[in-house]
Amino acid sequence: MGSGTFNSSSTRAAYGAFTASTVGKATHDIYTSRGMDKSLDPLGVKIRESRDSVDNPKSTPIIVGLDVTGSMGILADTIARTGLGTLFEAIYDRKPISDPHVMFMGIGDANCDHAPLQVSQFEADKRIIEQLTKIYLEHGGGGNNFESYNLPWYFAAFHTAHDSIEKRGKRGYLFTVGDEQAPEPLTKEQIKHFIGDDVEGNLSTRDVLELAQRKYDVFHVVIKEGNHARIHLGNVTRSWSDLIGQHLILLDDHTKLAETIVSAIEVAEGRDAAASAAGWGAASAVVHEAIKSLPKGRPSGLLEGPAA
Repeated sequence: MGSGTFNSSSTRAAYGAFTASTVGKATHDIYTSRGMDKSLDPLGVKIRESRDSVDNPKSTPIIVGLDVTGSMGILADTIARTGLGTLFEAIYDRKPISDPHVMFMGIGDANCDHAPLQVSQFEADKRIIEQLTKIYLEHGGGGNNFESYNLPWYFAAFHTAHDSIEKRGKRGYLFTVGDEQAPEPLTKEQIKHFIGDDVEGNLSTRDVLELAQRKYDVFHVVIKEGNHARIHLGNVTRSWSDLIGQHLILLDDHTKLAETIVSAIEVAEGRDAAASAAGWGAASAVVHEAIKSLPKGRPSGLLEGPAA
């Protein structure tokens, strides 16, 4: 998947019309699914692909996994109303990477939710609007202080493929977003039940992260406004810092998520954090606070090279 381009008059017009249509609507009138849509169910999916095309000759995959439990449904709401347009338009206008292909994921809790992982296709045009708004806002989650943020990493490691790494030896980008602590290991039963893979034993969260890092630069965004983070920010920060190091992003204002993701990509591509944040006008201070500690440039030592 991934043909077409957001940077076309028809796609921009379609997104503008969609944004206008959300005015005055409640979140449940934008996200109308009352259960997991079959097209987003990861169970049995062999592969989701980001491939080069005439429209996108040097495609770059970007995965954004949104926590849709409890109060975190605000993330999906904001992305639908304003964030998606900001994300695509800023990438095309600021050009931190070439030919973006975006996949959205919905994240819940594999211990208690019916739909702890939902996965769209990689898309580069208005088709992502329909897929994004099919996400089921389950509003679940348990009382265990974490959600299954490692399920997207597992899916990305074993069930996505992209030409950026296979042809050019360049990883894509993967952002998970939520307000709780780093998760416990994935059990073999959870992997089998929700994705369909048979594995020999449980997988530690660190092992799953390192597997995903072969194909993607992985970041985690903590939404400090979230109910859990507001009360337990120290514990949340420590757990993620221990796991993901400088690729932890602490965000004060969830409405600036799209800008923060674009600036994180710019910093990873070599731009100075202050210079990147300065381009966001009224959002500059929030974005700079979030990205100021990110390492400039992309890490080495994680890449095995293009496929033979």
